[in-house]
Amino acid sequence: MGAKHSVSVAGAVVREDGRILAIRRHDNGAWEAPGGVLELDETVEAGLAREIREETGIEAEPVSLTGVYKNMKVGVVALFFRCRQIGGVEALSEETTEVRWILPSEVEALMTPTMAVRLLDALSYEGRPQIRTHDGVQLLA
Repeated sequence: MGAKHSVSVAGAVVREDGRILAIRRHDNGAWEAPGGVLELDETVEAGLAREIREETGIEAEPVSLTGVYKNMKVGVVALFFRCRQIGGVEALSEETTEVRWILPSEVEALMTPTMAVRLLDALSYEGRPQIRTHDGVQLLA
């Protein structure tokens, strides 16, 4: 049998004032959108909501799928969604050292190119999801 892929889900939770929910990861200090690996027994929507809630305390729901991203080095396919907050209050978890609502102008300075492009794709979404490949840090042509 061939290699298996892992599927992750993450979301750009966009507030009414345009700010985006971001986390600083406990394990590597990187700024990212909240998300993580989809469990075998959960739907995409349930996994997305769980990951956002676990990492930030925020209750969110997907509005649209804005991109599909594959890490060619490790075989992770990430589904990225634009989301809206439906409840909750910002809270830290074992996985996060900071939870912050950032400005769109801060995305590229705070995040790696492969994470920044996901958020920027979500913010500029016009009805067709982006499909991109990367090596874990940089986008591939």
